[in-house]
Amino acid sequence: MVTVYRGSGWKIAIYGREHCVPHFHIEGPDFRCSVSIETFYIIVGAVPADVLKSACAWGRRNRTPLVQKWRELNG
Repeated sequence: MVTVYRGSGWKIAIYGREHCVPHFHIEGPDFRCSVSIETFYIIVGAVPADVLKSACAWGRRNRTPLVQKWRELNG
């Protein structure tokens, strides 16, 4: 697992040996979800709306490095 960004009380992480489409995880103390890097739609899980908005805004600005890191970890 690689943490690629930390927000206030949450983080964006990418795991190795993952399945599915390229995605990242938004994780906090009481929530977790997987988000598609292509569409920024939630694949599974749930997070507070404000966290999702902030994480996806960061993700859109950093889409290329997210894809590169996902490929690096998941070949």
